[in-house]
Amino acid sequence: MSTNKQANRLIHVKSPYLLQHAYNPVDWYPWCEEAFEKAKSEDKPIFLSIGYSTCHWCHVMERESFEDQEVADYLNKYFVSVKVDREERPDVDHIYMEVCQALTGHGGWPLTIIMTPEQKPFFAGTYYPKTDRMGIQGLMSILKAVTNAWQNNRAALTESGNRILNFINKEQQSSENDITRDIFDIANSSYRNYFDSAYGGFGNAPKFPTPHNLIFLLRYWKITNEQRALDMVEKTLDSMYKGGIYDHIGFGFCRYSTDRKWLVPHFEKMLYDNALLAITYLEAFQATKNSKYGSVAGDILSYILRDMTSPDGGFYCAEDADSEGVEGKFYLWTPDEVRKILCDKKGEDFCLFYNITREGNFEGKSIPNLINNDCTLEDIKNYDSSREKLFKEREKRIHPFKDDKILTSWNGLMITAMAMAGRILHDERYTLAATRAADFILNNLIREDGRLLSGYRDGKADILAFSEDYAFFVMGLIELYETTYESNYLKKALTLTDDLLKLFWDNKNGGLFIYGTDSEQLITRPKTIYDGAIPSGNSVAALNMMKLSRLTGRYELEEKANDIFRAFSGSISAQPFSHAYSLVALMYGKEKGQEVVIVSDSFEKAAPFIEIINEEFRPFTVSILYNPKDTVLKEISPFLRSYGKINGKPTAYVCENHSCKAPVNDINEFRSLLYN
Repeated sequence: MSTNKQANRLIHVKSPYLLQHAYNPVDWYPWCEEAFEKAKSEDKPIFLSIGYSTCHWCHVMERESFEDQEVADYLNKYFVSVKVDREERPDVDHIYMEVCQALTGHGGWPLTIIMTPEQKPFFAGTYYPKTDRMGIQGLMSILKAVTNAWQNNRAALTESGNRILNFINKEQQSSENDITRDIFDIANSSYRNYFDSAYGGFGNAPKFPTPHNLIFLLRYWKITNEQRALDMVEKTLDSMYKGGIYDHIGFGFCRYSTDRKWLVPHFEKMLYDNALLAITYLEAFQATKNSKYGSVAGDILSYILRDMTSPDGGFYCAEDADSEGVEGKFYLWTPDEVRKILCDKKGEDFCLFYNITREGNFEGKSIPNLINNDCTLEDIKNYDSSREKLFKEREKRIHPFKDDKILTSWNGLMITAMAMAGRILHDERYTLAATRAADFILNNLIREDGRLLSGYRDGKADILAFSEDYAFFVMGLIELYETTYESNYLKKALTLTDDLLKLFWDNKNGGLFIYGTDSEQLITRPKTIYDGAIPSGNSVAALNMMKLSRLTGRYELEEKANDIFRAFSGSISAQPFSHAYSLVALMYGKEKGQEVVIVSDSFEKAAPFIEIINEEFRPFTVSILYNPKDTVLKEISPFLRSYGKINGKPTAYVCENHSCKAPVNDINEFRSLLYN
C-alpha cells in the first residue's frame, strides 16, 4: 500500500481491515447512513465488499481490483462503494452471507454484494478477478452488466431484491417442538459416517478444526461410554497436532487445512480457533489423562500470551497468512536454513524429525510436520532447544500483519480457555491472563449505563455488542468464577445475561436475535443457531443460562434455554451435525448433572475438595465455593444461606436431579459422592 496516494474516507476509521483499503483509488465509504443517502440522491446501486484483515483472498482481490485505477474509476462513476469489516459488523455480514449462500449455494470472503440504496441485495458472490479468467466471470464484466440492468431493467433488479429478502425472512421462522434424546445418537452416527479414519477430522479437503464437534463427542462418550466416539476425538486431535496446520516452531493453530492430511494450512491464525482448540485439548487431557493433550493446550496458550495479548490484557484478533505479499512465507524452511542455525548434525536430525526436505512440501520449501512420525511427547521435548533456536531466528523475519482489534466475543472464548487451563494445568499464569482480560473488558467495553460494547482499538469502543458478545463473554465469566470463585464474576455474568434477554430476545418466536433493540435496524433482524466456525450465540447462551440457573437458583433461566431449543428445534433436528454446540447445551439439560457447594472460610481450606472436582472430566458439574461472609454470593444465590459447615470444618454438598445427598467434610467420602 503506497501512502503517497490520496486517502479515502476509510482513513478515519479504527478497523485494521478498513485501514488497509484507506489508500485505494476506490471512493470507499464505511457502513454509514451517508453512503446510503448518497446512493439514493445519485440514483446508484451500492457495491458492498465484506472481508477481514487476515483474509488472503481479500488481499488478492484488493491487489487485482481495488488498487486498479480502471476498476476504481468505474465503481466511482456508477456505484457507491461500501467496505465492511465482518469482525466489527457480524450483523451485516450474517445477513448478506445468507443472501450469498441462498443465491450461489456457497459463501466465503471476500463477500461481494450489489444492492439497492435501500440495502436490498440483487447480486452476491465472493472473490472475482478483475477480468474474465478460466471460466470465472471478472469483476469488470459483472459491474458493466449490473450497470446496464440498473439503467434499463431496474424493475427486475428490484423484484429480485424483494424475492431474496422474502426468502431470507421466511428462513427465520421458528418451530415449536421438543427435541428428544435420540438426537445425540443420530448426531454421533453422522459424525461416524463423515469421519476420516486415516487422518482424523470429518469429510475431505479443505478441513476445518471445528472443535465443537469434538467437544460434543467427548460428552457423548462420557454418557454412553462408547469408545468409538473418544477414538474419533483422539485421532483428530493427534492428526491436527502432527500436521502443518499446527505451528511446530512458534505454536498455535492455523485456520484450516487445504488438504486431507492437515499438512498445508491456510496460514492465518485466528484467536477463536486457538481458544476453542485449547478448550478441546484441555478436556481431552481431563478425559484421557494423556499428558500430550495438556502439553498442546499449554503451548497454544503460551503462543497467545507471547504474541496475541495486549499490554492491558486483552487478546488480539488474528495474524495474517501473508508476509511480504507471499502466503506462508514466514513459516517455511529449507534444510540449508535449519543446518545453518543448528549446525549440521542437529540440523539433519531436526529436518528428519520434522520432515523438512530439499524437495519441500509447499512452494519448494517445507512446512514442519510430524504426519509420518510415530513419536512420543518425550521425543518431541528432546527437540525443544533446537526448536527454540529456530524460533529466535524466525523472529528476525518480517512478521505477518497482526489485527490488533480486541473483540468482546472472541476474548470471551479465550478467557474460557485460560480460566480452564489455570485450574486443569495448575498454572496461575493462565488464571491471571483470564482475569486480566475479563477485567479489561469490564473496564473498557461497558458503557456507564451497563451496555456491553463489541470491540476495542486505539482507546476507542463504540459499536454496540451483539448477542454472541454477551454469550461468549458470559461463558468466560462463568469459567473464571469456577476457577477463582470470585463472586463478582458470577454476579456480572448474571447481570449481562439479564441484559441479553432484555435486548435480544424474540418475544414472538423465542431465541436471540443477532443485534439488539437499541442497535441499527437493518433490512432484516436475523437470528441463528447454526454452529459454524464458532458456536452460535444462541447455543452458548442456552448453556450459560442452564449453568447460571443451577449456580443461582434462578430456574426461569433454564426455561429460557429450553425456549431456545424449542424455537430452533426444526433446524437442529434436520441437521444435528451442523449444530454441535446446541447438542452440547441440550445434553447438559437432559443428562444427570451435579451441583456442588463447598462451604469454607477460604479458598485455601477448600482446595482439597476443589482438586477432586477438577481431577476428572465433569462436563455436567457446576461448583460453588460459599464463604458465609460473602454478601455478593448471598445476594445472587440466596439458597446458599441454608448451607453451613459441619463441626466447623469445610463441608461439601452434592446435589443431583433436584435431590441433595448428606453433606460431608471427609475428602474420601466426597470423592465417593462425586463418582456415585
